Amino acid sequence: MAIQLKTKEKKTDEYRQLKTKLFFHTLLLIIGAAVIIWAIYSFFLSGRFADWVVSFFENGLHMEPKAALSLYQQSIRNYMEWFIYIPVVVVFFVLFAFYLNQFTKYFYEISKGIDKLTEENTSEIALSPELSATEKKLNTVRQALEKRKMDAILAEQRKNDVVVYLAHDLKTPLTSVIGYLTLLHDETQISEELKEKYLSISLDKAERLEDLINEFFEITRFNLSNIILELSSVSLARMLEQIVYEFKPMLAEKNLKCTLNCSSDIMIKCDANKMQRVFDNLLRNAVNYSFEDSKIDIMVTQGDKDLKISFINQGNTISEEKLDKIFEQFYRLDNARATQSGGAGLGLAIAKEIIESHGGTITAQSENERIIFIVDLPQS
Repeated sequence: MAIQLKTKEKKTDEYRQLKTKLFFHTLLLIIGAAVIIWAIYSFFLSGRFADWVVSFFENGLHMEPKAALSLYQQSIRNYMEWFIYIPVVVVFFVLFAFYLNQFTKYFYEISKGIDKLTEENTSEIALSPELSATEKKLNTVRQALEKRKMDAILAEQRKNDVVVYLAHDLKTPLTSVIGYLTLLHDETQISEELKEKYLSISLDKAERLEDLINEFFEITRFNLSNIILELSSVSLARMLEQIVYEFKPMLAEKNLKCTLNCSSDIMIKCDANKMQRVFDNLLRNAVNYSFEDSKIDIMVTQGDKDLKISFINQGNTISEEKLDKIFEQFYRLDNARATQSGGAGLGLAIAKEIIESHGGTITAQSENERIIFIVDLPQS
């Protein structure tokens, strides 16, 4: 708030300086015009002008002094106001044109600056010192447009990558299903044991294919529609206990131990189904990226206004660069996209969508072979 006030005050000072400069320019032009007009008026009404005209008639036209004076009185003196008005009008338009040029040069500079916004040139837009506030705004807009352009390029690249990843992720289990079903179809003499094995593998691959398709439909649904929450008050401890219990087979495969530290009296107001999806994704992620024979800790800390749920596991340290991208759609930590345990890179993206729809935040930390995901939810 303080920074915004300082920025606003600075811009006000810059506009005030511009108005002051324009005011003094106008004042100087008015004074200059008044002095020139007064000089013209004084010159035409002075005796020196009459002497100069009479002398011109006498010497230039070779007239007698009396005839020259009579011609001056008849042709010039009687129309003296025109000899004053015409120079005054000329001077006025010259000064007005000069003033208009001084005033409109700022608009011309701004117009050139706006034109540069559409150019490929990435150099900074430079305006007069009086227009420093406008210069900063134009440069800010230029940087924003450049960022949007880069974001659009990255989004297009990401879309192309997603198509490639989708084709790969779907093709792998689909190829296996087709392969094993083909064997069952072509092999007439096959033992019941082998048939059972092929059917089991085909079923696993088909279920894997279904999971991938469901994930892609899920992220599309979250992106294309507003998340409608069906809020209710639920026991956080009971929800987490149920999830940990359901993960027992997965934990046993890697000999993992999962401990839950949560007070039994903590109640949260949330969409139970969607929040369960978040905790399911976080625990699944912890299992997939944990060392074998290690431990996963789920810790709940209750503050005055918020509730922190931390999922802590022991695994390879995640770099800062990867941590910044970990909640992006279709991003996965491992490069082995065909791994059985790795998903399509949507679980954490979906979790982030759900947590933010509840007014909370989710962050990730990693150091010394520890990975920590922290869900911060407001307490009503």
